[in-house]
Amino acid sequence: MRIRFVLVRTSHPGNIGAAARAIRTMGFARLVLVAPKRYPDPEVQALAAGADDVLERIALAPDLVAAVADCRLVLGLSARRRGVALPEYAPRAAAVEAQAAAARGDEVALVFGNERTGLENDELKRCHAMVRIPSVDDFGSLNLAQAVQVMAYELRLAGLEVPPAPPRPRDPPATAAEMEAFFGHLAVTLDDIDFHKGRSPRTILQRLRKLFMRAQPDSRELRVLRGILSDAQRMARRAHAAGEPPPG
Repeated sequence: MRIRFVLVRTSHPGNIGAAARAIRTMGFARLVLVAPKRYPDPEVQALAAGADDVLERIALAPDLVAAVADCRLVLGLSARRRGVALPEYAPRAAAVEAQAAAARGDEVALVFGNERTGLENDELKRCHAMVRIPSVDDFGSLNLAQAVQVMAYELRLAGLEVPPAPPRPRDPPATAAEMEAFFGHLAVTLDDIDFHKGRSPRTILQRLRKLFMRAQPDSRELRVLRGILSDAQRMARRAHAAGEPPPG
């Protein structure tokens, strides 16, 4: 199974166990923990209620970037809209998209944030899209394991009802790790060519991240883009050495 459930900065170990039980009842077994506050802990086993095969396969990651590095589709669960402009799916549509991607052979991650604060903006930026469970406005706080159960159920339905997707007509999108390396290269290059002219780079980098995440370039396309960035950096170094203003 190419679908994993990623719990970020989980505060209560019981929620880890309950999430393990939730995904096991729907036929899933891959659970990744990003910097949990308490793990291992007896409450994990107690709330898992026998989902031992899931507990045995739990993976630990130091941060979200590492947890989804090989994924080509990353969906972040959020209870409310934040200051990050992302495509937004309802749970059923997200499940269909995730199952179709998995059927093509892509690694898929569903990402859930801390019980109190949810996913931070910097974590949502690592996602291709956001998923919101349509709870009522005056009492919209789902327990973490309940949110995991909702998505596991929708994924189960989508897996039973949606036929396998046809082969992808293009190369698969770059992995999350490749995208993060590209964004790092892009940020350095914009500084090298003095693109920002003393202004804060935050806004333009956010917009460019949104653009390239939406485009989902493949690995070969990223290599071309990074080649362009490297050439721009070489030109900037030559201009600097000659005492000329950098291109930009």
